[in-house]
Amino acid sequence: MATNPLPQPTMTPRAWALLLLLGLIWGGSFFFARIAVQHVPPFTLVFLRLSLAAVALHLYVAGRMGIYEALRENWKPFLLLGIVNNALPHSLLFIGQIHLSAGLASILNATTPIWTVLIANAMTADERLTGRKIAGCLTGLAGTAVLLGPAALARTDIPFWALLFPIGASISYGFAAVFGRRFRHLPSPVTAAGQLTASTLVMLPVSLSVDHPWTLPVPPLPTIGAVLGLALVCTAFGYILFFRIIAIAGATNVSVVTLLVPPSAILLGAIFLGERLTSNAVFGMVLIAAGLIVLDGRWRQLLSQRPRQASG
Repeated sequence: MATNPLPQPTMTPRAWALLLLLGLIWGGSFFFARIAVQHVPPFTLVFLRLSLAAVALHLYVAGRMGIYEALRENWKPFLLLGIVNNALPHSLLFIGQIHLSAGLASILNATTPIWTVLIANAMTADERLTGRKIAGCLTGLAGTAVLLGPAALARTDIPFWALLFPIGASISYGFAAVFGRRFRHLPSPVTAAGQLTASTLVMLPVSLSVDHPWTLPVPPLPTIGAVLGLALVCTAFGYILFFRIIAIAGATNVSVVTLLVPPSAILLGAIFLGERLTSNAVFGMVLIAAGLIVLDGRWRQLLSQRPRQASG
């Protein structure tokens, strides 16, 4: 007996607003990381980012929203989510950024929607692979490459493994976005606090055994500011938005945020640092916008309605 296909998650205006805000917030994360990793070893930086964000979220929730019951009942799923969404990808990105520019790292990270589309197609019943999704992801990825320009790819002294690490992080983020769907019944601050608490416990022994942080000098003030920005803004608040978008729009749609990160970073630089917008940047943003429009899909509905409106 044939069954009707499950409805595909769609992007509402509210979901688009949250996604744009998350892209703006995460636009600064690669630059914060590039500053911080010069003085803080990668594993310790990951631990500081996750632990400070976890503390901030626990203070924010303050025992409300059934957080302790959720932690007790879901500690194993939270542990897995913390590994694939925090501990593993953040470590891969920060290690890679020792050798990669922020621009190149963000290009490689922008492959996340493609991996998420493929993973969601294999693991879910309501986020199936379509030509529209592939076309939108590839258009957006092309826009990211054009936006950042050939300079981001010009260096020839980058170790091959450093290029693979951000791609590995993108694949891990794809699995995390799909797995994160199972927490849609929980308030997003609770899910964010749960995964960050678990990933903090994972990264603590790694930081202690590998980096020996007690032997490190006190970092300069800009580095401390970058760590706080990563933890409180990009992580604590960012993941509240992330899980809220998953709950209302699905895994594939939330992964599109990685296409918004590079243009957000460039626009922030133009607004606050007086950096010049190049023609490459403008054209790349147009391509990214086109990719997002294709992924949204509502343009097809509008076009199909026009003939009927005209005939009526």
